[in-house]
Amino acid sequence: MLSKKEQRLRRARQTRIRIATKGVARLTVNRTNLHIYASVISGDGAKVLATASTAESEMRTALGGSGKGGNAAAAQQVGKRIAERAKAAGVESVAFDRAGFAYHGRVKALAEAAREAGLQF
Repeated sequence: MLSKKEQRLRRARQTRIRIATKGVARLTVNRTNLHIYASVISGDGAKVLATASTAESEMRTALGGSGKGGNAAAAQQVGKRIAERAKAAGVESVAFDRAGFAYHGRVKALAEAAREAGLQF
């Protein structure tokens, strides 16, 4: 029987294969209990073009100290920030890679905030 992490990675593998055939940049998300991380990776998978997370020092001060990175409000701020940084790097549209996580809660909040900030996927 597969562990919870192995099940998630198995789901993620299928999505990454599908995105790789399209050859577009992907917005990948990783979430932990305390933080949420987002990266925009080039279409060939060779370069990280932009990153944002709640672990960054300026995000931590904006969120009001320690331990506040694990909620939907923090995920929304990361979504806005990753969209701004991706556009600054010249990326307008991406494929959303939720890395096997359910499209719900913090992952959904990050994706919708990135869409509202002008990133297309």
